[in-house]
Amino acid sequence: MREFLETGVISAARMRAVEQNAMALGLSALQMMESAGRALSDAVRTYSPARVLVLCGRGNNGGDGMAAARYLQHTGHVDVVYQDGPMTEETAAQLRLIRHSAASLHPVRCTPDVTSLRRLFADADVIVDAMLGTGASGTPREPLKACVELANESQAPIIAADLPTPGIRATRICSFHRPKLEGAEAVDIGIPFEAECFTGPGDITLLPAKASTAHKGAGGEVLVVGGGPYQGAPYLAALGALRAGADLVRIASPISIPMPDLIHERLEGTRITEAHLERILPLVDRADVVVCGNGLGTESHPVVLAIAERAKKAVFDADALHHPLPVARETVYTPHAAEFARMTGRELSSDLVSRARTVKAAANGGTILLKSQIDIISDGDRVRFNRTGTPAMTTGGTGDVLAGLTGALFCHLPAFEAACIAAYVNGRAGERAAVDRGDGMLATDMIEYIPRELFGWRMQG
Repeated sequence: MREFLETGVISAARMRAVEQNAMALGLSALQMMESAGRALSDAVRTYSPARVLVLCGRGNNGGDGMAAARYLQHTGHVDVVYQDGPMTEETAAQLRLIRHSAASLHPVRCTPDVTSLRRLFADADVIVDAMLGTGASGTPREPLKACVELANESQAPIIAADLPTPGIRATRICSFHRPKLEGAEAVDIGIPFEAECFTGPGDITLLPAKASTAHKGAGGEVLVVGGGPYQGAPYLAALGALRAGADLVRIASPISIPMPDLIHERLEGTRITEAHLERILPLVDRADVVVCGNGLGTESHPVVLAIAERAKKAVFDADALHHPLPVARETVYTPHAAEFARMTGRELSSDLVSRARTVKAAANGGTILLKSQIDIISDGDRVRFNRTGTPAMTTGGTGDVLAGLTGALFCHLPAFEAACIAAYVNGRAGERAAVDRGDGMLATDMIEYIPRELFGWRMQG
């Protein structure tokens, strides 16, 4: 499965997600910090320095630097200039450890504290920049600003930990796990490959929080088009979208199931036909995302194609997955194995790697979320796997909930990220519901657990 590891520059947000996934797998932040420190110390040793100056902030980047200083304590003379004050838990732990090492510690709180150490900058053979890591932007505040200025005046090479502190003259950048900038060298810190190839709780951190000034509709508007032959499917999708944070969810359907939280756009007759497009297309125009196909039946495909041509973003599921395949401006398809074969003409192997290759090759018109015991998500370039879920989810309607959940997330995220998070959260909600219901679990039982899985970490934090 190594072929599905992503390469090249990784964003700060994605890296935080990978780290959170690694921690969920059992690799602690302190273990990653130790590995980062050792990698930094190896880079420093290539210069054979007699004196090393390590500049540390109060975040985990500073902890990386302190760990490096401890590994360098027998190399020569090591000075650690660190910003005094409240620190992350892991960095505080590193500070407690380094106090028992041979390194010389110099806490600084203001500019004069730094300028009094000018000699350390001038005498250093190598300077390690571990002040500000991923997420930093703009001019550093004092006393780190003074550290940057003195480091830039020095003749010593500067090795940046993960990312250079803004404004510093970095000679070399050691990025942990994957480069965060072009030209940086990646150093391995032992993150399991599944933390990046499989979905996990870290992926949820990519979902932006609602602003404190949010108004009605800021959570997104989802339109569900479905129903006719099958009554409950579009309503399960709609409830999934609501519980995933969509503010407004409309259902265009000939079937009416009274639910006060949903807006029902009643369509005459027993099936959705082209005669209804005059009513449906204006709703498509106002929606952020359209979810289409749930309970629709096989006779409404011309309507599906018209919706696809008009929609900005769309999730196509179930009966929408027929030829010709609908393609919106941005599209997510959520087939199970039989639907995948129908929509692509490709059979799926029982081997997971072969299945993933097939899904990746087929994802040339949008993102595919293949529902299975292990879900496979691909946009044609990237592949991600999801193993959350339970055999109890074989009950009808769980895929409809997934489609609606995907639609809500798609309001705020790119297609691939929305599909990955939806697969993970849907499976986790199913697992939780099955604890109480076992094989008697219903799709409606899952819906109540979606907010806890999707937003619980933020409410607790």
